[in-house]
Amino acid sequence: MMFYKMQGLGNDYVYLDCTKEKEPKKPEQLARMISNRNFGVGSDGLILICESSIADLKMRMFNSDGSEAQMCGNGIRCVAKLVYELGLIKSHTVQIETIAGIKELRLNLAGGKVRTVTVDMGEPILTPEEIPIEINKKENSVVQIQIKQKEFNATCVSMGNPHAVIFVDNVEKFEVEKYGSILETHPIFPQKANIEFAQIIDRKTIKMRVWERGAGETLACGTGACATLVAAVLNEKTDQKVRIELLGGNLEIEWKEDNHIYMTGPAVTVFKGEWIND
Repeated sequence: MMFYKMQGLGNDYVYLDCTKEKEPKKPEQLARMISNRNFGVGSDGLILICESSIADLKMRMFNSDGSEAQMCGNGIRCVAKLVYELGLIKSHTVQIETIAGIKELRLNLAGGKVRTVTVDMGEPILTPEEIPIEINKKENSVVQIQIKQKEFNATCVSMGNPHAVIFVDNVEKFEVEKYGSILETHPIFPQKANIEFAQIIDRKTIKMRVWERGAGETLACGTGACATLVAAVLNEKTDQKVRIELLGGNLEIEWKEDNHIYMTGPAVTVFKGEWIND
């Protein structure tokens, strides 16, 4: 089985072109095997590129624990790069079907190669039952969560998958592993949640670390960066266009007048190889 290892800001996945290869019967099991960094290829998860009846192509994404995610911002940029460079699409724009809906992407080329990709991530979801979060409030998605004698104010947003954004004074020193895993599985989140810890640098800059559900702390998270901008704007902390600095690099995120979030960032092919199952 041929595969491609790609990364967006260090958020790395193994990609299978299922328009040519057979789609695996148990992708959740394959995701766990192939993501293992000692006995597999090593990645944050597995992404399948499949045929679609409603878009140019379809993306399915599985975390390293085998759970299927609705959307992946860094992953979908790499999908767009790969399908263009494999010749599956000819246009500089591509529509990709996800569980979170159809996303439109614009490819930014240099020397015939895709260097960055801009993704229309759609409208943020702030209604508690749609995120989902289990609270009594009907509209406000800002919640207080008590963990180990510590109270967190979390702004909850869905960008196709649930996020809880928490603003901290010093994100570099914050104990992400200590609190991230507990917050991810807190009863308030019936589908678990991605947890973003964000530090406001100025009106146009945010530093962020992320604890992703099913994967732990990763170097970057595209949907998480989008959710962080939404939370920052709602809390009147930043402008509507910012640079978000993650462990793996930077993303440009903008909340435009059409109420859509636009994300621009790199997509990089690391290597391609063949998976042999003995």
